[in-house]
Amino acid sequence: MDAEEYKVRGKEMVDYIAAYLTGLRDRPVNPSVRPGYLRPLLPPGPPQQGEPWERIFEDVERLIIPGIVHWQSPHMHGYFSALNSYPSLLGEMLATGMNGVGFTWASNPASTELQIVMTDWLVNMLSLPDTFRHDHPDGCGGGVIQSSVSESTMLALLAARTRALTQLRGDVNQDVGNDALLSSRLVGYTSDQAHSSVLKASLVSLVRLRSLPTDLEFSLRGETLRRAVEEDRAQGLVPFFVCATLGTTGVCAFDNMAELGPICRHEGLWLHVDAAYAGTAFLCPELRDPLRGVEFADSFVVNPGKWMMVNLDCAIFWVVDKRSLQSTFCVEPHYLQHEHSGSVTDFMTNKLARYFESLVREDPHFEIPAKSNLGLVVFRLQGPNELTKTLLRRLNESQQLFVAPAMARDKLIIRFAITSQFTTEVDVLRDWRLVSQAATDLLQGSTAKDDARGRDYL
Repeated sequence: MDAEEYKVRGKEMVDYIAAYLTGLRDRPVNPSVRPGYLRPLLPPGPPQQGEPWERIFEDVERLIIPGIVHWQSPHMHGYFSALNSYPSLLGEMLATGMNGVGFTWASNPASTELQIVMTDWLVNMLSLPDTFRHDHPDGCGGGVIQSSVSESTMLALLAARTRALTQLRGDVNQDVGNDALLSSRLVGYTSDQAHSSVLKASLVSLVRLRSLPTDLEFSLRGETLRRAVEEDRAQGLVPFFVCATLGTTGVCAFDNMAELGPICRHEGLWLHVDAAYAGTAFLCPELRDPLRGVEFADSFVVNPGKWMMVNLDCAIFWVVDKRSLQSTFCVEPHYLQHEHSGSVTDFMTNKLARYFESLVREDPHFEIPAKSNLGLVVFRLQGPNELTKTLLRRLNESQQLFVAPAMARDKLIIRFAITSQFTTEVDVLRDWRLVSQAATDLLQGSTAKDDARGRDYL
């Protein structure tokens, strides 16, 4: 493909994407394909010669689109949103065309400079502490774009481990060679509602992480953390890290940072805040109550790829002291050094959810076992979990909407998240009617034998 054909095909692609996004209501949100569907439809090996673009794009429509879950669909409610927007798509196109790599300031100055300014802007927009800004007088804080919140949580945990090991080596006058032994004494904490990536980060970092129980609102409280710290210190362990979640994946609950923060400060624990989903809500002053105590945080992460309508992958990760990260990860060969080294840094929804909640509450067959927050409503059929599991399966097999399961303690729940910028009240009402009708059919006992053989979505 030469430049001239690229211009033609590029314009066609823009038209195709615009038509795709505006026509999503006419597509089944959930594909009906089975695992392994694609292999028999493709050649057994790679092509020996190139094919015309028209042929390739025919395969996209014929083979790929039937296997796509349409995340931008107004009937996509299974997960938290992963939005894009037309300006974001254009920005992605420009950045991909330039294809610059900004691993240091010298490798791409504008990339670093823009990232610094924009992450500082977001500190103000989200009402985060000024210590997270690059231009703070102390000169230690700052934000950086990471691929994912999971990656950011792992970085925070590793940086916290480095800080703890440095302190332990000083306390016991031991050298770096004993880090493995010292690491075995470290223990971190999170809630039983935390994202699985927090536990995975503990596996990667080779430190133990305790999952602490939450209260009736699924929130981790200060007294629970205090007791755990006391128990572990009594056993000779070294508490060093806490991951608090603002907007948990299961029910969009908020850990109580106003209680956790002072304990972390007093005990010398690194407080990391995972605000992947809910962080964008703090753009609104009236939604900032869960931020009380954020001044105690050592690191904070939010995912603009959700509500800010920025294409994946994009997570903004702030630290109060970026030297903690630098001391953990800095390996700087000569080819990455430059003359400025050392002097620059190198690196709608809520309203619709409330409407859906009101529809659920009007039906006595359903219950809402957890408080609805932001753009997420969780619900279930009254009765045993098997009823809700069957309802979930029927809804997704209909291909008319997509929802996902979670557990609220011992209750199986269905997550209904408003994820698309195209969703309207008409769409929500349409999807509720699908839920209601499926529940009615289920409770009346239709196709009971088939459901008994249904596959497990958990």
